[in-house]
Amino acid sequence: MSGITAASGPAGTFDNALVESEERRALRKAVSDLGRRYGRGYFATAAREGKHTDELWQEAGALGYLGVNLPEEYGGGGGGLAELAIVLEELGAAGCPLLLLIVSPAICGTVIARFGTEEQKRQWLPGLADGSVRMAFGITEPDAGSNSHRLTTTARRDGSDWLLTGRKVFVSGVDIADATLVVGRTEDARTGRLKPCLFIVPRETPGFEFRQIEMELSAPEKQFQLFLDDVRLPAESLVGDEDAGLLQLFAGLNPERVMTAAFSIGMGRHALEKAVDYARTRQVWQAPIGAHQAIAHPLAQAHIELELARLMMQKAAFLYDAGDDAAAGEAANMAKYAAAEAGARAVDQAVHTLGGNGLTTEYGLASMLTASRVGRIAPVSREMILNYVSHHTLGLPKSY
Repeated sequence: MSGITAASGPAGTFDNALVESEERRALRKAVSDLGRRYGRGYFATAAREGKHTDELWQEAGALGYLGVNLPEEYGGGGGGLAELAIVLEELGAAGCPLLLLIVSPAICGTVIARFGTEEQKRQWLPGLADGSVRMAFGITEPDAGSNSHRLTTTARRDGSDWLLTGRKVFVSGVDIADATLVVGRTEDARTGRLKPCLFIVPRETPGFEFRQIEMELSAPEKQFQLFLDDVRLPAESLVGDEDAGLLQLFAGLNPERVMTAAFSIGMGRHALEKAVDYARTRQVWQAPIGAHQAIAHPLAQAHIELELARLMMQKAAFLYDAGDDAAAGEAANMAKYAAAEAGARAVDQAVHTLGGNGLTTEYGLASMLTASRVGRIAPVSREMILNYVSHHTLGLPKSY
């Protein structure tokens, strides 16, 4: 399903990647049609009334969109991250950005598909693919922030079981997730140093508790703190190789960044479409306000920036699907940065274009001002991405 080839290997230059295949264009249109059937009104009502977007999630799953990136032998579509990014972008452009798409099929599904045991794949992937199962992802901790080396959630052996203890914050959708993929640390028997490992923790596991964090953010998916107090897990809860935790962790974080880019681009496109429609028809003097360059040029600039961010997102997805994790890491960080900036500016300009109407519930743009900042902050701040590029790409020394 990839529809993309490279001119000189996985990390080489693009060949036909700048023009989407007919199959991907068809996927884009089909998902757009689905999203627009529900629309921003459906999404905003769910957020306002404290409901979930279950109807859209379930229909997207039944149509095969949620698992488009997962292996066919486990009920997925056999595509890649590029296809899943299209799904989230188009739902976002229709006003329905499903945050759990970043978490459930992209992070958790990818990690289990790449590193899980055969039993884990058969247990979890079919449900993740058709939407009947949802999985959250717990990595951020109160005192660690963006420093994954300071994680204090630890797992220790107790016979053949594991005992997991620690805290996590800003975990999306725990209340509706069947399980959470938790990043902990185990002790290396040879060196005594702690190393990251990933564990699947079902929601009803004794000792696994969660508490909602009140947010100034209008979204159906809620944020939670996790409390893990000697949570007993069977040996088969460990995902993959105990000694390859860092590789497995970053196998999930690169898709997270690409999908966050899709989230921001979709949101920016939705806001821009609203603003352009308004600028075409809103007339104050002799002509629609969109005829004035002070209105038209910022909207044109927003469109250009969104298109540029999408190109970097497509490059990152291409490299990841080609198996070039190192190059994908750099591109995924750049894509997330570019998309977050472009999306936030597009939303801000859309609100400004509508003036007072941009702050009304009727037009539904004001709530997106807060939501559009999510991409600048999470899953990693833009400053940490600049650190990554300055150190890994430019070779500059670290200050920490």
